[in-house]
Order: sequence, then C-alpha cells, then structure tokens
Amino acid sequence: MEPDPRHVLGKTGEDLACAELRRRGYVILERRYRTRFGEIDIIASHRGDIVFVEVKTRAGDLYGDGAAAVTPWKQQRVARMATDYLSKRRLHDRPCRFDVVAVDLSGGAPRLDVFPHAFEATRHG
Repeated sequence: MEPDPRHVLGKTGEDLACAELRRRGYVILERRYRTRFGEIDIIASHRGDIVFVEVKTRAGDLYGDGAAAVTPWKQQRVARMATDYLSKRRLHDRPCRFDVVAVDLSGGAPRLDVFPHAFEATRHG
C-alpha cells in the first residue's frame, strides 16, 4: 500500500519544523500527541513555557500559505487538546502558548516561518 502523499508531506514538514525549533532553543517534548479532539503536531518547552505547535506544510500556494490554515475553529481544537495534555500531566500551573510553524516546500529550499504566540486560547461555555 502506497503511503498517503499528504501524510508524507506533513511528516516532512514536522521534521523540518522540529529541526528549526531546536535550532531556536526549543526542547521537543512530544510529537503527534493524540487526543479525542485530534492531534497536536509538536509539544515543546521554550523559556519556561509549554508550547503547543501547529505545523502547516504546503507544497504550493493553491490553498494559501500554511499560517492562514490555522482558522479560529482549528485554534479552538488545539486549545482543547492542550488542556487535555496539561490536565493529564498535572501541569496547569505552567505557562503555555500556541505557536505556528508554516513550512513552504514549493521553492528550491524549504522556507520556514515560526510564529510565536500565534493565537490565544479562548474559553467557551
């Protein structure tokens, strides 16, 4: 069975994002953390914060850049998954933030843009 090209693209983007985050001083704690709400691409530690990282990889600009794909709906889902992670590890007292890494593979060399504090968690209900 052939691997799904979208999964291969996503894994490639995540590998590149991890390398860039490490270069910037992040410590990768987990990759592909699964919850009933979905999956967080990368969980890292950076300057005392727990960082939940959404990676968006594009091989072209047909659907816009990767950062634009992190819609308010997706932000809400990531926040729910982050709450699950913090709760299961009893880390509610740790500061956390949400970063986005946009990976563009459409040119010769990969281009990565890291957006720290890309969005705020919102509470509903």
